[in-house]
Amino acid sequence: MSEISSPRPIAPTPPSSRPSAVAADLAVKLLQPMQGLLASGETAKAEVIALKEVAQSFQVLLKLTLNNGNQATLEANSPRPLAQGTSLAVTALSETRLALSLLMGGDKPLTSLDLDQLPIGTLLQGKVVAREQLLQGRSQQVIYKVLVSLLNTPLAGSKLSLETPLALPLGSLLSAQVQGSQALNFLPLSGRLDQLALSQQLGNQSNRQGSLEGLFSALQGIRGNADMSEGLRTSIDKLFGIMPDAAQLSSAKGLAAALENSGILLESKLLGGQGQALPNDLKANLLRLITQLLPNLSTGTPLAAATAGTSLAQAMPALARDLLGNLGKATNRQQALNFPLPSRLLQAMEGEADLETMLKLAAAALSRLQTHQLSSLAQSQVGPDGNLLTTWQLELPMRNQQELVPLQVKIQRDESNPQGKPDKKETLWKVELAFDLDPLGPLQVQAQLAHGRLSSQLWAERSSTVNLIDAELDNLRQRLNAAGVQVGELACNQGTPPRGPRTTLEQRWVDETA
Repeated sequence: MSEISSPRPIAPTPPSSRPSAVAADLAVKLLQPMQGLLASGETAKAEVIALKEVAQSFQVLLKLTLNNGNQATLEANSPRPLAQGTSLAVTALSETRLALSLLMGGDKPLTSLDLDQLPIGTLLQGKVVAREQLLQGRSQQVIYKVLVSLLNTPLAGSKLSLETPLALPLGSLLSAQVQGSQALNFLPLSGRLDQLALSQQLGNQSNRQGSLEGLFSALQGIRGNADMSEGLRTSIDKLFGIMPDAAQLSSAKGLAAALENSGILLESKLLGGQGQALPNDLKANLLRLITQLLPNLSTGTPLAAATAGTSLAQAMPALARDLLGNLGKATNRQQALNFPLPSRLLQAMEGEADLETMLKLAAAALSRLQTHQLSSLAQSQVGPDGNLLTTWQLELPMRNQQELVPLQVKIQRDESNPQGKPDKKETLWKVELAFDLDPLGPLQVQAQLAHGRLSSQLWAERSSTVNLIDAELDNLRQRLNAAGVQVGELACNQGTPPRGPRTTLEQRWVDETA
């Protein structure tokens, strides 16, 4: 399988004055006699299965289908190129000469797309079955004429004739979005391979992740240990010091800072050269904690022997590592895509946590943050209809008096082009929250904003919390209206949100924006 070198747009062949690759009638000379396959004057169907340029002519390999159903292959010299996959009607002129005619109708390669059949944004998949190098005009710019066999949509099996500056190898598998009747935007296969590796790694990270509260509870228990090294103590204090409280998360500025420092952007910051400016990043501080825990472990412990010098490499995402290995079952990958991530505590500890246990908890917490990151990537995609869905999923530890409460957040932006308005984009924002805050208990929130209109559904597991929220919904509506926000449905239910291909709220989103 080959890969496209870049996602540059290319267009199907426009009408031009250049001669067609196949004339209506063409005589070719066979390299070997037919040995009685066709008598002079008899006709049959043939398909071009290979093409090779030789000196001033072209060698073609034809797959011949006789009237009785038998098939044979013939090699011939042609004065003109015959695109691979082209269907022909052949007539025997002699034992060594054939007259070729292009079969019209459905077997003729397409040179433009019907946008009623394939609307803008449709995802096409195909395979390159032929390629011919051409020189364009006085500039002598090299372009390639390629024939693509379509693999999906109602046109599956049809051939599409394209011109492109890219030297697409024969056999290349292509994915492209329809941009117009004679324009395609090709997507590089590397992105699709990344999705496979991403799915594998997501299952691996999910399998070894653990809830943040397990680590924070253990850290609070050892903060007063007098035997702790100064570096480890500083790392723990720094980790606790960056935690926002409810007041900070209630302001736009404080919430933006918390989201930026949640760890979801750590890798992009490092790529941007900000490695020395990450004092408040949650994931960066977890990595610092791990580096302080390792030197304090006895080298004789099994965990120290297994992690010394490699723990960070194992903790950080490595999408290509062990791609062919068993990195997690499909059930683990599917669970990692659910929201919120379920609470997952490691085996209960007896007494004060030792440093080896602390390292296990820190690595599990780091894997949990990475599960959110990988889940974000897995859910960000371009749909078959051309809609662009971008997902940010993360977890924020929030201080609530003496407790640290993990707040799970998922934000999605869905961009679409309305039918008949390809130049106009519509954006739908979706937000989900999940947390367990005393005395309210477990709470989940789903909200959506489209065309300046906000709607929300809340779920609480305790009936007392449902009654409390119901009593405050009118007040919330008034405050939102005072802020200039149009408010749709606001409701609170007991239990947890329905899960599946289409949830109750997702159905309402479709209804409200139809």
